[in-house]
Amino acid sequence: MWWGGRGQSFNIAPQEEEPEMGFSGPRSDAGHRMPEHSSHQLGDCLASGGLPGEKVLAWAPGLRKGREVELPGTLVCTNFRVTFQPGGWRRNQDTPLSSDYDFALVNIGRLEAVSGLSRVQLLRPGAQLKFVPEEILIHGRDFRLLRVGFEAGGLGPQAFQLTMAIVQARAQSSQIQQYRGITMSKIGKVSGSRKPPIPLLETLEDWEAERKKQGARGWRVSTVNERFDTASSLSGYFWVPNRILDSEVRRAFAHFHQGRGPRLSWHHPGGSDLLRCGGFYVASDPNKEDIRAVESMLQAGHSDVVLVDTMDGMPSLADIQLAHLKLRALCLPDSSTAEEKWFSALEGTRWLDYVRSCLRKASDISVLVTSRVRSVVLQERGDRDLNGLLSSLVQLLSAPEARTLLGFQSLVQREWVAAGHPFLTRLGDTGASEEAAVFPLFLDCVWQLLHQFPAEFEFSEFFLLALHDSIRVPDTLTFLRNTPWERVKKSGQFNSYTQVYSPEYSQPLHGSSVDLHLSVWDWDLRYSKEQISQFLNPGYNPEHCPGSWLPRQQPSFAVPGPPSSVWLFSRGALTALSQLCPWQDSPSLLAVSSHWLPRPARSSESLADQEWGLPSHWGACPLPPGLLLPGYLGPQIRFWKRCYLRGRPEVQVRRENRLEGHKELERQRAGGSGGTPFVKLGPLGITGGGKTARGLHHVESRAQSEEERAFKTLEVARILKIDTTTRQQ
Repeated sequence: MWWGGRGQSFNIAPQEEEPEMGFSGPRSDAGHRMPEHSSHQLGDCLASGGLPGEKVLAWAPGLRKGREVELPGTLVCTNFRVTFQPGGWRRNQDTPLSSDYDFALVNIGRLEAVSGLSRVQLLRPGAQLKFVPEEILIHGRDFRLLRVGFEAGGLGPQAFQLTMAIVQARAQSSQIQQYRGITMSKIGKVSGSRKPPIPLLETLEDWEAERKKQGARGWRVSTVNERFDTASSLSGYFWVPNRILDSEVRRAFAHFHQGRGPRLSWHHPGGSDLLRCGGFYVASDPNKEDIRAVESMLQAGHSDVVLVDTMDGMPSLADIQLAHLKLRALCLPDSSTAEEKWFSALEGTRWLDYVRSCLRKASDISVLVTSRVRSVVLQERGDRDLNGLLSSLVQLLSAPEARTLLGFQSLVQREWVAAGHPFLTRLGDTGASEEAAVFPLFLDCVWQLLHQFPAEFEFSEFFLLALHDSIRVPDTLTFLRNTPWERVKKSGQFNSYTQVYSPEYSQPLHGSSVDLHLSVWDWDLRYSKEQISQFLNPGYNPEHCPGSWLPRQQPSFAVPGPPSSVWLFSRGALTALSQLCPWQDSPSLLAVSSHWLPRPARSSESLADQEWGLPSHWGACPLPPGLLLPGYLGPQIRFWKRCYLRGRPEVQVRRENRLEGHKELERQRAGGSGGTPFVKLGPLGITGGGKTARGLHHVESRAQSEEERAFKTLEVARILKIDTTTRQQ
């Protein structure tokens, strides 16, 4: 095979492909000397721990750079991923799917080849390399960076071939083709004997158990969509009011966008219900019975109903995607932004503004749910993006059980996966106009809550990072499909001819060879026990455990609303509506342009002040039990450095120090040592070890000084407001 560029050409014999091999890691001598391997030795070393059908395309010895100590090993490219194998390191056969050194081909956002001090080439899929690289830089779409250098002594052709193999593998790969579902037999498990870590909500029994867990007595599980013929983007089961028949559900759902009619998301212990639905089909012509069924489903047995325009005051999908792209460009190690302008450039991405908007709206909706016994309906035209984001945040703010590790995973499975969030379209990185980083925005919002309320969450930042990175690893169908229907169709669980559906973890028929595909929640197959132990937050207060925070059906803090009241929540205020549906005398929410609606000016008081009649300073009255109201003013929204700056070498060094600090915290807690169990982490780690870039230090110092000034200003304003109120009284 001939490769050439700029007057150079090399006759490189293609390396022999190894059939269906995995990764155990080549061994090498200690030190910085490049390990030497023959193709046969590499095949022996990589004989286990791989994915079904995975093949080695090229490899070359190299040094991993960007840390205090350069790490010798071998860089390997397969038809699934690019992985760095440190010398002497062997992959655990029980966790073949993930390591700190793996970059799935679909996760590679940018590939650069470097030669000398000034020769850099950006290699897009299908590009031709023009020189022999001395090192390559792989920028992950999850903000990670892999930087590997090659020695000049005789390794040029091998490094050239490896780089071109990565370029060609990226060009030939797609997320559809790259799915590598691990089967039970491959990992040595007994087929059908493995129980999912959390209910995947693929069976009627799962939904019924979850309904009982929430105490939603006025609701039942509907099977009207069991064959995915009512709404193909919804799950086969969902919750509807007891009094509504499935025939009425089918007719009512036909008058909503994509057939996504109103259904229960969460039942609050105080009695309120949180619903979500798509936009009304204005062109439809429902009869009186259909309108009555729609109204009954929206009211859900309550006299007080609040319709929430989800898109009001929120960024569009295009805005979210543009902000995320700007954020990724800004966080690259070679960003052209000057050090003194970095903080302003971060503000210019608008990413933190969108995080602030999400938290503010979720806080307002949480107040609506907890302040009075009512039905709160989230309505978005597609019902697959911001509805899921806000519904999830509301439950995190209002329900302590959602802040546990299992509870949060169940929440994501129910409000995102089972509800049909189009992960493949939104995170496909194909340049399509439908792309939007909605789920990463949600994870950032969760991190903000974890940062503001560290003792309220059982899971740690490590877990959020693992979940953030999992959306870029195509080893399960959880994030590789847009709807539950597509997942069951791909995994062979649904027969389109007989309409027979079998859950993912169900026992296969005798003699069946169907592979059982795992979910993203099977962490033990993708992470080691030591890594999974770091998913737990050492600062979590066990006293916040669910089940004891508020008795079910006891609205001690809730105020009943006026009889048969219908409200629209928009621009931070409630506006009275004459009816729920748009098919009567006048239009309603999202039926036509919302310009007809009265737009009152935003009140100077918060929604909590309006609902509870509380003073503007919260110290005079406690919040309802279990409710968290986060801060969302400028300095209270922080930058998630450990996620977005992982490509910076100095952050990688600090990350290693933080791992050691996390282990020390766990040892102290296990030993019963005195002191506060939770230690507030610094901007880049627990301790001050390692090298810190001058630019990042400047940005952090400037941010802290601005935050101090902002907090002083807010405190003075609060005191002045209290003083003014006192004088008026």
